[in-house]
Amino acid sequence: MTRFFSSKYDRLVPYTPGEQPKDAEYVKLNTNESPFAPTEKVVAAAAREAARLHLYPAPEPKALCEKFALSVGVKPEQVIATNGSDEILNFAFAAFCDGSHPAVFPDITYGFYEVFANALCVPYETIPLRDDFTISVDDYTGVGKTVFIANPNAPTGIALPLSDIERIVASNPGNVVVIDEAYVDFGARSASSLVSKYDNLLVTQTFSKSRSMAGARLGFGIASEGLIADLNTLKYSTNPYNVNRMTQAAGAAVLDEPEVFAKNCGDIIKNREYLSSSLEGLGFTLTPSSANFVFAKHGAIGGERLYKELKARGVLVRHFGGERIKDFCRITVGSRRQIDVLLEKIKEIQEAIL
Repeated sequence: MTRFFSSKYDRLVPYTPGEQPKDAEYVKLNTNESPFAPTEKVVAAAAREAARLHLYPAPEPKALCEKFALSVGVKPEQVIATNGSDEILNFAFAAFCDGSHPAVFPDITYGFYEVFANALCVPYETIPLRDDFTISVDDYTGVGKTVFIANPNAPTGIALPLSDIERIVASNPGNVVVIDEAYVDFGARSASSLVSKYDNLLVTQTFSKSRSMAGARLGFGIASEGLIADLNTLKYSTNPYNVNRMTQAAGAAVLDEPEVFAKNCGDIIKNREYLSSSLEGLGFTLTPSSANFVFAKHGAIGGERLYKELKARGVLVRHFGGERIKDFCRITVGSRRQIDVLLEKIKEIQEAIL
């Protein structure tokens, strides 16, 4: 750090994104991207807007928000579009957390929560997951803090039922509850149906996973009109043109093809079951995943060693160094071809070192 960098960031540890190496061709199962490319219609919609890059995009993408609101069953005024769901989470920490409203989230969850809290100087508490990596709903009932819960959770993939989410929201009427639904389309129930009932609920979603738009960066917040107005205050105070025109067009085109979305999600769920059963047959223990990844531990090979051995063989998975999860690897559910390559390499590793 230079002498010009503010001392308030002395202890800030940035978020570490998944590897995007360029030194070789990898089977990439480390960043939970979709194995399915966008359709020709989506690509064409973005390409048309590329010819107009000399013009600013609409600061309020009305048509896009209307289509998204219709797809989740809320009013357009209950939706905000953002540059990926990370932006809406950042807004939420800034808007709804302070010394009187500290944040609270699990000790094992999306790593950006802690980074956002530290970057914005927000006091926060982490609550340990149970030994089986599930969230104890009682820990968040009436907690009196701004709650952040990923559902399904990351990196475990475990989902809470909607009744438990509602219990947490209803018991904290004086605080906002943020439900991060980045992986909801792969087996969990969305809490978006509750936003008209509870004015303290903010649901975040992304097109990066199930909608094949990780490279376009499109996310949404779903909440009461009042919370959306609060979030728009921050948006228009930082970056009013936060969603570029190509992403707006691509997102609208994706929403015009619900049958593609449904098929892709269904195929990923089938592939997840194939991957899970195959890994169990190779000696792995897995958490019950409702996401587009599995969280797996081998009985005889440590998580870091498995990650390194796979990378040396051209397969990328994600390893986290936390004490409670260091023996696990998070593995994206890819195509059947990608999964078969992964399984073949794991068999090679077992033969070599066991």
